[in-house]
Amino acid sequence: MGAGSPPAEDTSRNRTASAGTPSRAAPPPRGRASARRALAVIGWTALSAVLPGAAHLRAGWRRTGFALLGVYAVLVAGAVAVALTADADLLGRALEWLGTISIAAIVIALAWFALIVHSYVVLRPGELRAGGQIVTGVVAGALSVATAVPFTLAARYADVSRRAIADVFDTPTAASQAAPEDPWAGRDRINILLLGGDWQENRQGVRTDSINLASVDLRTGNTVVFGLPRNLENVRFPPGSPMHRRFPDGFRLPPNPDGSREDLLFAVWEYADRHPEIFGGRTGMGPEALKDAVGHTLGLKVDWYVLVNIWGFARIIDAIGGLTLTVEQDVVFGKYNEGLVKAGTRRLKGADAMWYARSRTNSDDFTRMRRQRCVLNALLEQADPATVLARFTQLAEATRGMFRTDIPRPMLKHLVPVAAKVKDARVTGLQFVPPLIHTGYPDWDKIRRLTRKAIADSVRDASPAASRPPQASGKNSGGKTDRNTAPDDADRARPTALGAGCGSPGTAGADRR
Repeated sequence: MGAGSPPAEDTSRNRTASAGTPSRAAPPPRGRASARRALAVIGWTALSAVLPGAAHLRAGWRRTGFALLGVYAVLVAGAVAVALTADADLLGRALEWLGTISIAAIVIALAWFALIVHSYVVLRPGELRAGGQIVTGVVAGALSVATAVPFTLAARYADVSRRAIADVFDTPTAASQAAPEDPWAGRDRINILLLGGDWQENRQGVRTDSINLASVDLRTGNTVVFGLPRNLENVRFPPGSPMHRRFPDGFRLPPNPDGSREDLLFAVWEYADRHPEIFGGRTGMGPEALKDAVGHTLGLKVDWYVLVNIWGFARIIDAIGGLTLTVEQDVVFGKYNEGLVKAGTRRLKGADAMWYARSRTNSDDFTRMRRQRCVLNALLEQADPATVLARFTQLAEATRGMFRTDIPRPMLKHLVPVAAKVKDARVTGLQFVPPLIHTGYPDWDKIRRLTRKAIADSVRDASPAASRPPQASGKNSGGKTDRNTAPDDADRARPTALGAGCGSPGTAGADRR
């Protein structure tokens, strides 16, 4: 051993000491370095919220990071494909998957929340100083919640929609069988009876104060809304029907002691519900009796009805924040004329809008029909998708218990695309009111003839020739009129835009397209 060599035991001791001494962690960065490290943690965590896997790649978790990026790319590609091909048919079919959509949205919300938390953890925030850990932890928590909120809202909207649909459509009806793949069976139109009435749990039957029938062209969405007065007398029923056997010469009952009558069109539903013996003991036949009466009056087959509680309708108007209406003159209402809807253009709450539509004071049924049509048109115009989405929960809650219908639930997926067409199509209206008809002695043939003509005009308007200016009709024109219709009647019977004469801002007298 050379003189300059260290003793062997010293070398061994030094190696042993070095091997047995645990390595110390690097001290937390200080000052600007600490701030930069905290910002880096926040930045990579935030990037992971929109690009999953970024933080894992930065932290060296390469396999996990690339796996997350791959899954994310597939999901984005699928979402883009759906967005590019989505249409009203897809929306209709989605109504059948609302429960699944709600569960899937919750799962995605939880997964995204966990992803942000894990992205933050792999960046080793524990190496930061205490202040940096608190700041980055708060930011990461906020990001986790923020990314989960949209999916949570989607789950809530889907569940609310599912329950709302179940409340309205999950009623036992004879038509509640599964709809065929071709639900229209070659037909080019459907006819839906739109009713407004009021009902109470302690009262049998429904009085339908608003009676309209929407005849919809399935190809174009062009729609004609036929309005029938509530006080139409001597209503007829299809031959062979139970109500026709009871009233072969028309719906006629003895007058009340005060001279008022209960045998008008609005009372058909209530009368049928009160007399199940007419239908062989079957109860709840009011809707079918009214569908028969309206269909026979217009010469059309009524497919389904939709009944809305008139006063519940006010809740819908309140849920969208009110309606902007032009009130032509003061409308007085109330048992003692204590209420007033003042003339002018302004935003009305639900109750005021309904009083405007329904008040009989200093008015008649035909003026009320026009005002009801104005309220309906304003609702169609002003309930835009953005408003509906922003107030979705309030609207769903407002509609609970206020609709009745016999539309089978399986038909919804087919009706949604039709409704989308109607939204952008031409909607006209024909009101069978004096002087066009006499409500006490209606000319049934004339009503059916004018109905056929209005539908034919609506179909013709959808053709390429409809872009040409319409020919004038009436006594001062050279155009032809129906040979059984006087010129004045032809003018009065011309279908008009649903909002014509309403004075609603931006829609008065114009077609709703």
